[in-house]
Amino acid sequence: MLFLVLGRGKTGRVIADVAREHGHGVQVLGEEENRNAMALTPPFLTGFDAVIDFTTPEAAVSNMRACLANGARMVVGTTGWYDHLDDMRSLAARKDAGFLYGANFSIGVQAFYRLARELAVAVPSYRFRILETHHAGKKDAPSGTALSIRQAVQTANPALNVEIDSQRVGDVAGIHILEARSENELIELKHEAFSRRAFAEGAVRAAEWIAGKIGAWNFSEIASQL
Repeated sequence: MLFLVLGRGKTGRVIADVAREHGHGVQVLGEEENRNAMALTPPFLTGFDAVIDFTTPEAAVSNMRACLANGARMVVGTTGWYDHLDDMRSLAARKDAGFLYGANFSIGVQAFYRLARELAVAVPSYRFRILETHHAGKKDAPSGTALSIRQAVQTANPALNVEIDSQRVGDVAGIHILEARSENELIELKHEAFSRRAFAEGAVRAAEWIAGKIGAWNFSEIASQL
């Protein structure tokens, strides 16, 4: 397969490396080459089996509009743009595109979501809190993953109020801790990404999965199929 990776940041570079390790051809476009999605023309997009976006919230919206409007298959790991989600899903449906998005493409984080739901049911009277830490260059806070953890907890137990504390320091790939606390004890679930490769592996598998498909999915819906 031939993949287009949007974004020359640290995660984008790792994704390109992993895709090549999987035997795929890869082309990478940085922001300077694709301002306002100007490079994403119909003739250019036709040559790719899937487009993988790990850019910024602002760039991702323009990229999605261009790719989905041309019926491309697209994997979006950028977060911070979800107020446009309904519009993007609708665009994908109208144009017979393939659209796969997610707050976190780590398989371990998908397991974390399931455990968070179970914990919310198991100790419904405890106080819940999420602590998340990412690298200083991450622009959105709270992280999309932290928001998804809160959604998982509150879907399982709508009565729970879950606070999120965010930190942006150094080059941390990602740490998420879910606390459930009572007067007498503390339960913690923790996920720590040691490198961006955890996200890159999931993103490449997602691109392999969506090639040739039409529809819109959250990564959590299909992660167990990879």
